[in-house]
This record gives sequence, C-alpha cells and structure tokens, in this order.
Amino acid sequence: MIKIKENVILSRFSNYKIGGPARYFFEAKTVKAVKEAVYWGRTKKQNFFILGGGTNLLFSDKGFNGFILKPDIKFLKISGMKVKAGAGVLMSDLLKFATKHGLSGLEWAGGLPGTLGGAIRGNAGAFKGEIKDSIESVTSFNIKNSKVFVRKNKACRFSYRTSLFKEKDNEEIILEATLKLKKGNPKEIRAAILDKIDFRKKKHPLEYPNSGSVFKNVPLTQIFKKETLEYTEAVHQSNFNLKGSVVPVKSDPFPVIPTAYLISESELKGITRGGAMISTKHPNFIVNVKNAKARDVLALIKLVKSTLKRKFGISAEEEVQIVN
Repeated sequence: MIKIKENVILSRFSNYKIGGPARYFFEAKTVKAVKEAVYWGRTKKQNFFILGGGTNLLFSDKGFNGFILKPDIKFLKISGMKVKAGAGVLMSDLLKFATKHGLSGLEWAGGLPGTLGGAIRGNAGAFKGEIKDSIESVTSFNIKNSKVFVRKNKACRFSYRTSLFKEKDNEEIILEATLKLKKGNPKEIRAAILDKIDFRKKKHPLEYPNSGSVFKNVPLTQIFKKETLEYTEAVHQSNFNLKGSVVPVKSDPFPVIPTAYLISESELKGITRGGAMISTKHPNFIVNVKNAKARDVLALIKLVKSTLKRKFGISAEEEVQIVN
C-alpha cells in the first residue's frame, strides 16, 4: 500500500525555494507505485500536478489544492550506444553515466539541473543542442485512461521548449526513455561537459535560488513571418535592427533574439519586487535574493512582459511554469 502525505510544503521541492503546501503529495519510486497513486488520486477526484526536479517552475504562495505526484523512477541501463533511463534520473547523473561509457551527444546539457523527465517534457536545450536530438522513444502513463504508451521521437511532437507531454499538461506521466547516443572519447566528453558547467557558473546567478531562464528567447519568426531578405541578413550578420536598436541574433538552435539582451536594453537589471530581483548577472533570471514570495516573482514577470511589449513590440513568453 502506498502512503500519501498531506500538507507538504512545496518550497522544499522547488529550486526557487518558494511555494505553499500541497494538499496531497507522493513520490513514486516504481511504475507500479505511479499507477497506484493515479488510481488513488482519481478515486479522490483530485487535480494532478506531475513534478519533476522542480527546476523550471514557480509554485503559488497558497500551494496546490490537489495531488502532487513526483515520479522518482531512477535506473540507468546501457545497450550498445543506447541508454534506457527512468524519468527521475537527474540529468547530471545521466551525463556521468554517458561519460563513463564513452557515449557522446549530451555534452550540451553540462550543468543542466533537473530530471530527464522534466527535460523531455520541456524539450530542454542549450548550446545549440536539445534533448529531442537524442531521444529514440519515451514511455508514459496516461492518467485519464490508465494506458501505457511508447512513442517514437516524432510522435513526441518535440518543438521549441515543448512536447506532446507539455501540451497534454498533467495528463501524461513520463516513466522512462531510451536515448540513442554516439561513440566518443570519455576524456573529450568530460572536458566538453565541464566547459558548459564552467560557462553556467560564470554567466548564471547560481548563488541565488532561481528557475533558470524565465522567458523563452524570441524566435525571429515572431518578427518575420517568412524568410525575407531582412531575415536572411539578420541571420548572416548575427544582428538585427529592431526599432532603432541593433540586437544580436543567435542559434537556439534556430535564429532567436536573446530575451536577456532585450531585458538589459530595457534597463530592468537589478530591479526588485519584495525579495525577488531581475539578475544583474543574467537578466533573463529572476532570482530569490531575500525570502521572495511567488507574488514578487510574478510582479517582475509582468513588468518585463509589459516593458518588452512597449519598447520592442515583442510578446515575451514564459519558459518557467507557474503552478497555482
């Protein structure tokens, strides 16, 4: 029998260190436990929220009046150049495993926090790489019909910072995945991973609780609906004239305008609301500098969105998930 906990403080499970109590909470270590927990939640007619590593979300100050289910399935198996891993495996542990076996393809994720399941759900990416590039198949459990699905890469509908699992919000629970990697040199793989970790330490405000980049970068297609000569020139020159400001264009892995740059140009760095601050080190991070509340972070999100809309005509889209 599984034991469901009550009134669990969610700040303990959030990188932001923010969040009130969950009415019900359960960490499932096995697929059987996931199924039993879903059955329990459905009989109690509870709203579900599926929790990964808590690295890219903001819990409400009031908490969550429902059932937080955390699939904590952790296993790693290798077969040739394929790795099968549980959804609860930390990305850092997956990278260590791949390095140990001389498997390349995940170096871009050096320093990436959170679990494999969370990375798949949001199609995590950095340094011109994305998790979709290595996924062969994903196994998931559907809360509504209790069916297990095994989907090949294409059926997962991966796109920029999203997937089928994010679209089917809190309906599909990722259980495990098979990744197809390439043979590589362990020393070179380790060096590439350490390089990414070092970059994050230097450029990101990791000294404060945070959720990573709060906003998605802005695809050039939001400005150009098709590839015009201006679009092509912007990509070629790696910059673009936007309302009198020359902004950089980078690959993420397709052409985007860095939201951090737009926030910086809007002179929003260092602005605070309560205990939250727009980072001076990386302005696409809103950091918890002094026991911030969710309302403080939300106030800064609102400020950034309204400012970028007014100054550049751009609709900034949150990458962080807000859980009420």
